[in-house]
Amino acid sequence: MPEPPVAREPRRDTTAADAGSLERMGRLDEQPMPAPAADPLLEPDLPPAPADR
Repeated sequence: MPEPPVAREPRRDTTAADAGSLERMGRLDEQPMPAPAADPLLEPDLPPAPADR
């Protein structure tokens, strides 16, 4: 019969997080919002109109 697994300490890797999480934790300054696309052919990601629901 195999031995039961040994309990380990939780991983404390602060490098494995996204920028939003690091901002909320106070480990990273607030990041600037990207500029909107300059291409007029791109459609904005808007929710559907109420009549379409």
